[in-house]
Amino acid sequence: MTMTPHSNWWVVTDLDGTLMDHHYDWSAAKDAIRCLQRHGIPVIPCTSKTAEEVLRFRELAGLHDPFIVENGGAIYGESATGEVWRQDLGPSWRQLRPQLADLERELGEPLHALDDLSDMDADRLLGLSGEALQMAQRRQCSVPFVPPKLPESRHRLRVLAEMRQLGVVQGNRLGHLLGAGVSKGQALQTLKQRQGVPDVKVLALGDSPNDLALLDASDCAVVVPGAAGPHPELKVGVAEGRYQLAPAPHGEGWSAAVLKWIPGLHDNNTLLS
Repeated sequence: MTMTPHSNWWVVTDLDGTLMDHHYDWSAAKDAIRCLQRHGIPVIPCTSKTAEEVLRFRELAGLHDPFIVENGGAIYGESATGEVWRQDLGPSWRQLRPQLADLERELGEPLHALDDLSDMDADRLLGLSGEALQMAQRRQCSVPFVPPKLPESRHRLRVLAEMRQLGVVQGNRLGHLLGAGVSKGQALQTLKQRQGVPDVKVLALGDSPNDLALLDASDCAVVVPGAAGPHPELKVGVAEGRYQLAPAPHGEGWSAAVLKWIPGLHDNNTLLS
């Protein structure tokens, strides 16, 4: 692929609720992804999803760029021969899973892990069933769980986790137990170093609190709203001008943001070329 002046940019993006809607439809982003590919600009998923899930998405989208999984728990990429490599950035699922049970006892409230949910509950909560659910449940470096409903309980859970040298981040529908210091933003920095491009410019897109570290580590941060607007915890950054706001939810807003904020793409009208 011929590299263009745009190629000193990466597009690093959350998937669920950002590039995809909450029914996992990303069709509105297809044209923008193709545009980026024509200009040699990597599209790097940075998501709470598992590697299995991202590999499936990359196959469908025709991507070959590196990616970040499980909220920064690991980075993946392809060698020159097409072999997939992996670098873990925190403790394993086997190390983390017993800690969730201990936190549940200390908190005194149920913390139902994703791998313990029945098919019916998972379908109701996440819209996943069958093989799609099994891929989401096969974790390697994080433990997703149904978080407490009350903000006070969520705060106390984070404090309890920190006392154990762990971290908790909140997505749209699930909480995620991680190793201390593990985040999408830290994983991005590690990936840039590993790829030998520490100064590459990053357009980051996200929609929920677990994307904050990614947005803060980027050169241009875009919040993609939901149908009811941006997530409340991201509104402050938008209001302060630290984050841009995409003009529409999910893939439609994602595409418009990419076209607007990658230098030169909008002026050249390259999305339609």
